[in-house]
Amino acid sequence: MDSIVLCTEEIDDLGEAVEELFAQAEGFALKKHTLAVLFTEEDADYSTLYELLSGQWGFPIVGSTTLAMLLAEKGCCRTGISVLLLTADDVSFAVGMTGELDQNNYREEIVALCASLEPQLPAPPKLVLTYGGMVASEDNVPGDEVVSAIEEALGKDIPIFGGVASDGFNFSNYRVFCNDRVTQGGQAIVLISGAIDPIFIMTNSVENRADVSYKVTKAQSNRVMRLGGGTFVDALRRENMEVSKQNVVGDYFLSPFVLSIDLGDGDIAEITRTLSLLNLETGTGVFLGEIPESSILRIGILNRKDVQKSVNQAFDKMLSALSKSGGGRRTLLCSSCAARFLAMASNTSAEAEAYQGRLPNGISLLGMYGNGEFCPMRGEKTGKNHNFFHNFTFTIMAI
Repeated sequence: MDSIVLCTEEIDDLGEAVEELFAQAEGFALKKHTLAVLFTEEDADYSTLYELLSGQWGFPIVGSTTLAMLLAEKGCCRTGISVLLLTADDVSFAVGMTGELDQNNYREEIVALCASLEPQLPAPPKLVLTYGGMVASEDNVPGDEVVSAIEEALGKDIPIFGGVASDGFNFSNYRVFCNDRVTQGGQAIVLISGAIDPIFIMTNSVENRADVSYKVTKAQSNRVMRLGGGTFVDALRRENMEVSKQNVVGDYFLSPFVLSIDLGDGDIAEITRTLSLLNLETGTGVFLGEIPESSILRIGILNRKDVQKSVNQAFDKMLSALSKSGGGRRTLLCSSCAARFLAMASNTSAEAEAYQGRLPNGISLLGMYGNGEFCPMRGEKTGKNHNFFHNFTFTIMAI
């Protein structure tokens, strides 16, 4: 599969922006099937942008807003529009987006969408690429439930990769795109079949933890009602942590909650979760991802040194894998946690420094900073890939 990354820092004059993108694509040969993965800063008018792009591009476009973009040569870019074009004769794409999802309809919506997309492919799907919205209210759907619903429709053997839309840390201006549709609560899904064999690398960046720990004694999906013998909010209050308002995702962005989970088949993994909301009436904490009952929660401490170390490790592993694979994969798509960006403080280019000057010739790279990452996790015991929704990770897919 061939690819190219296009980018422009122009968002005020979208006519000019589109002309820049088209000019960069001149000479790039489109094959039988093409997909555009597009990321923009939150202030870009995507509806107008799509109208202009679709006048010349007859292929599907999916993506989201993002806090910042990662590019092969420019590194980290906070402004503008970036597009990855994927094109091949022997790879096919089926693209769609659900309606606005909530706790009552998400499973039916996601399963129905996957069921409608699968017959559009000439062969069974080998990869799911997906982008969605974050948990900004108690009714929103956590990423784990998205994974579960996709697996219900397609099975657990098809890898799922993607991210959760982000914005400039206001947690309200994020959006998800699929062709002419723009949403905050929908899930954009791409099924991909044909001659692909993706490689996945993910790494966690939370090595330091506070001494205090609590057992989750009552939880449901991403809602934690009780820790030990008291409510979740009571436990936070005892630790002198923020409990004075409902929306606390910004307050806890650099203080993730660390726990171990059972992946199945005997595999155990340590993960991190972001606290998003507090229900002060019930004492409940609402996270961006699932917290299993009986888990032991510890508060992590995200710092610059650990973030830099983890992304270096991720690219060391990926570049080694590419070298061993014989050069058949020429595209890297990345999803990194927005909290990692925040942890880097003034050195926001640190993650880009892990790959700049190291990528093999002919490799395209595009990345986004989101409020969650979809990427398979390899079990240490079985070596099996388990689809998973992450927080605080850096993930890379090579195709």
